[in-house]
Amino acid sequence: MESLLSGRRFVLILILLLAVTPYFVRLGASSLWDSNEAFYAETPREMIETGDYINPSFNYQPRFNKPPLSYWVVAGFYKLFGISESVERLAIALAALAMIATAYGLGHAVLSKEAGLLAAIGLAASPRFLMFSRRIMIDVYLAMFMSLALLLFILAERHPERRRLFLAAMYASISLGILTKGPVAALLPALAFVIYLAIDRRLKEIRRLMLPAGAAIMALIVLPWYLAVYLQHGWGYIASFILRDNLSRYGELAWGPSRGPLFYAGVIIGDFFPLSLFLVPALWFEIRERLSQRRARAFPIAAEDRSIDPELRTTRGASQETHVLLLITWITVIVVFFSFSKSKEDLYILPIYPAAAAIAGRVMARWFAGATTLTVPLGVTTTIVAVVMVAAGAAVFYLFGREGGYQLGGATGIGSIAVAGGLIAIGFLSAGKRSVAVLSSVFAVIIFNWVFVLRTLPDFERYKPVRALCELAGTKPQEALVGYYRLASPSMTFYLRRPIFEYYLPEEINAALTSEKDVYCVMTAAEYDLLDGNVKAKTHVLARRPMFQVKLKSILDRVEPPQVLLVSNKGGVSIAQ
Repeated sequence: MESLLSGRRFVLILILLLAVTPYFVRLGASSLWDSNEAFYAETPREMIETGDYINPSFNYQPRFNKPPLSYWVVAGFYKLFGISESVERLAIALAALAMIATAYGLGHAVLSKEAGLLAAIGLAASPRFLMFSRRIMIDVYLAMFMSLALLLFILAERHPERRRLFLAAMYASISLGILTKGPVAALLPALAFVIYLAIDRRLKEIRRLMLPAGAAIMALIVLPWYLAVYLQHGWGYIASFILRDNLSRYGELAWGPSRGPLFYAGVIIGDFFPLSLFLVPALWFEIRERLSQRRARAFPIAAEDRSIDPELRTTRGASQETHVLLLITWITVIVVFFSFSKSKEDLYILPIYPAAAAIAGRVMARWFAGATTLTVPLGVTTTIVAVVMVAAGAAVFYLFGREGGYQLGGATGIGSIAVAGGLIAIGFLSAGKRSVAVLSSVFAVIIFNWVFVLRTLPDFERYKPVRALCELAGTKPQEALVGYYRLASPSMTFYLRRPIFEYYLPEEINAALTSEKDVYCVMTAAEYDLLDGNVKAKTHVLARRPMFQVKLKSILDRVEPPQVLLVSNKGGVSIAQ
């Protein structure tokens, strides 16, 4: 049996290595994403340029809407390896690796090494998590520090002889989370831990959490930067960050579209696929087990009743079962908390993923070991995953593998892998090889990730016009006005290494184009058509590039991608697409 387990663990380790490697492959092959990444790449560059590491700036203007830790991390990597997209992404990829390692630690803590490996593989294989970890710095870093705090809390309970060391590290991790995105890094873990202790009837143990020492650790790590900002600027920026950026995001709709209370159910299913589909039966089984254990404690005689499934009578230590309760509490608190937020973003619940992976990994490991109670629910789930993969593969063929409209490199390969992986999984499941069925579907998703990183992302650059247009605009005189009109392109300042203008009103761009200065502006062809004829100065289109428009109707109708232009009030040779 031990040799069988060792052989299985070796295979799982190989699969994990295969799943993790794409996080570090061709990090610089795609340009910055303007939605978020540009801010976290450019601000640390400006820190190095100005030598000011206290006052974050973007586009050479103060940017105090976030604490500075993520900027400091990237600035350190820039200092070591040079300024580039790949170096900025290396820092975030390492944070994702830490989250994957945390998923392993949580899975190991609540069952076994095999459960930990399955949890780590499930998180690493998620295509959406891979994408997050190659483009968005701050939320992955926040999730990493909060997840580490969760793991350290469990280790403090599991190892009383080193409790103080683990708790000190936990407070340090929470403090670094506060320096990454603010008080939410402390609020949510505190809520989860208190509710967990209350449910487990151990609320008195709060006194053993070294609260005074923890407060001192947090003060030593967090307060120096806030004090430095206060001494230079007073309370203005600090109050603006805590009250406007934090509280208004929670209580106001101004920060994004209105989303319903069930928004995060869809997010978990999509962002955490394929492991997300195993989370539902895993939670069902764990809650059922907790209720059975409570019944056994309340009615000791009934504990021997044969009507109770013998698989629900655990032989492991109570600490593992208790910490499953903690993981469930952690997931529930974070999802419920943000479900009441007026502004909802999918990345807000990223800290639940290592815990969710650990629960799913635990139940799958028990299924692989022969737990018959799990055969029906997890067998059905594996079938659903396989069917979804076949359908998704067919959809990729249909949407991106045909002539006309949007075409993406690797689409044919991705579609083939998804369809084949789903069919193979169904075949193995029919043959009773449950572990092979699950791992074959996960393996197919991992190969999908490889093709996506090696072929699709580099090819997608055809639909990301900003870097290419900046290469042309960057040859213009430094005194020229360069920027964008109604097309948020903050990465321009990273590529141009200079301030840019950001115009959204017609009178602003009109005033610039009719001024005596040379103007080079990025805008969509549709906006240019609206301006044409209403601008007194003669304008010229110097270059045009296609842009990806995330609208399903446009993709289904095979509509040609919209065009982005580089427009100037100075003559020049037009450059075709």
